[in-house]
Amino acid sequence: MEYCGMDLHQDKTNVCILDEEGDVMERSTVRTTRKALSKYFKARERMRVVMEAGGSSPWVSRLVEKCDHEVIVCSPRRVRLIAESTLKTDDVDAEVLARLVRIDPGFLGSVTHRSEETQRLRSKLTVRTSLVETRTKWINAVRGILRGEGYRVAGGAAKSFPQRVAKLALPDELREVVKPLLTQLDLVNAEIDRREKDLEAVAKELPVVAHLRRIPGVGLIVALYYVLSIEDPERFRKSRDVAAYFGLRPTMRSSGNISHFGRITKEGDQEMRRLLVQAAHGLLRTRARSDLKNWAVKLAERRGKGKAVVALARKLAVLMHRLWVTGEVFQPYPGKAAA
Repeated sequence: MEYCGMDLHQDKTNVCILDEEGDVMERSTVRTTRKALSKYFKARERMRVVMEAGGSSPWVSRLVEKCDHEVIVCSPRRVRLIAESTLKTDDVDAEVLARLVRIDPGFLGSVTHRSEETQRLRSKLTVRTSLVETRTKWINAVRGILRGEGYRVAGGAAKSFPQRVAKLALPDELREVVKPLLTQLDLVNAEIDRREKDLEAVAKELPVVAHLRRIPGVGLIVALYYVLSIEDPERFRKSRDVAAYFGLRPTMRSSGNISHFGRITKEGDQEMRRLLVQAAHGLLRTRARSDLKNWAVKLAERRGKGKAVVALARKLAVLMHRLWVTGEVFQPYPGKAAA
């Protein structure tokens, strides 16, 4: 077995190959294109290839696997030897990866990339998120301009913001100033509606999405993003492992008889973590009562609302996986339902 370390960059990739004894057999620089990488790896015997997770690692790892190589994608957090090295070059980084995978692949903590189809479906959610963020930015800009002139726009849904502005008795000069943004808001609202209808169609092909939406606070976007983020629920041995996967596990330092728990790790998918927190806020705001909500309300009274919301987001991540795996239906009061 030969061992290959890849240091991926947007334009080029540095490659270092070791033999069984750990001697450097080859150092190469390959263009980071499908054609160049396919040509390079198809010409070699089967190797164990390792690369750090990044923007290009999903498609590169799939390409190298199709060339009949064993591929390991590791988290950059696990390779502090590279990040904190006093001698850091692309060639050195590639060699360090090759030596680590030769010694013990388990040390690197393999990252599982999603399938190409799932990645494309997640891209639809990314487009919708970008449109919503743009709409929010434009709404805030209009609010700021009008506030500076002494006008206040009433609160309400983002979709109806242009209509609420139209009802204000604004001077013609001021109305002309904000008109370009209001025109664009009408266009982006229409596009967001189209994207959401498309996502509803995607959700219909995934029955588990409707199953998870039974939980108060969990809507279409949260449930769909959750399903596409995990893809295969069976790869988690325990449901509580999902919370750690999304960075909702508290950090821990233990030595002897002393254990200290700190803030959450914030590892993994930042957008999924944000959506889970958003769902937790939604659950607390809903009128529907449940054991889950009562638990969060009591925790907020003791520890503050901020910590309670994060703890509730963690519970939602675990609960959603449990319902997905077992097929059980959400019960507001599990004890009463069992009785």
